[in-house]
Amino acid sequence: MDNPKLAFVASDSEDAAFAYETLCKRYGCVDKSEADVIVALGGDGFMLQTLRENMAAGKPIYGMNRGTVGFLMNEYNEDGLIERIVAADAEKIRPLSMEARTADGRTVTALAINEVSLFRQSYQAAKLSITVDGQPRMEELICDGILLATPAGSTAYNLSAQGPILPLQARLLALTPVSPFRPRRWHGALLPHSAEVRFDVHEMQKRPVNAVADNNEVKSVVSVTVRESPRARVTVLFDASHSWDDRILLEQFRY
Repeated sequence: MDNPKLAFVASDSEDAAFAYETLCKRYGCVDKSEADVIVALGGDGFMLQTLRENMAAGKPIYGMNRGTVGFLMNEYNEDGLIERIVAADAEKIRPLSMEARTADGRTVTALAINEVSLFRQSYQAAKLSITVDGQPRMEELICDGILLATPAGSTAYNLSAQGPILPLQARLLALTPVSPFRPRRWHGALLPHSAEVRFDVHEMQKRPVNAVADNNEVKSVVSVTVRESPRARVTVLFDASHSWDDRILLEQFRY
């Protein structure tokens, strides 16, 4: 890509809207269907939304931070944008596929870039069992919740729940409990990326549980099965001067 055609998309913040107008005037802006690269202007939440919405398009996405967090974003700079995009490192993100069965008999499917989470729906702690690749691994986990995170999502809610940070190239998934009560000392597990994980909800009338694939919430689930999507992929571009690997190392050495 010597001179890629760019499509700009922006969150609804004032900073993002101003950046959208400025960059479109400077670099030109085509429709997403005609673009070589989609440039997302906002924070990490908007970046995740952009990744989900454009997953089927097969176009790389370059984010510039006009939000509050920006771990998935590059630094905002109006100068040299074409050169930065051409020199950027491309990383492929493999989303998770969630299949949730609900108490009223529905089956809901969704994709998650960051994580699939289960949370207690009431004041009562959730009571769950965990099966990995058809083998029961934990017959009873009493907790506020649990999540299965991709490497891309390992620095998000997974990290806040004391889960491990995973390099983007790691073919692993992080299984992390949220406030486990029993077994109290269980800190989770690292699973191969090919693992199929099933969560079954017990005593659901007394202890209802919701499932969330990124921001797609399903209420009152009976069981949730999660696996890496066999087909869906999305490419994210990072500045070569501040790669994803550099960000992972910086995050791990913060204190």
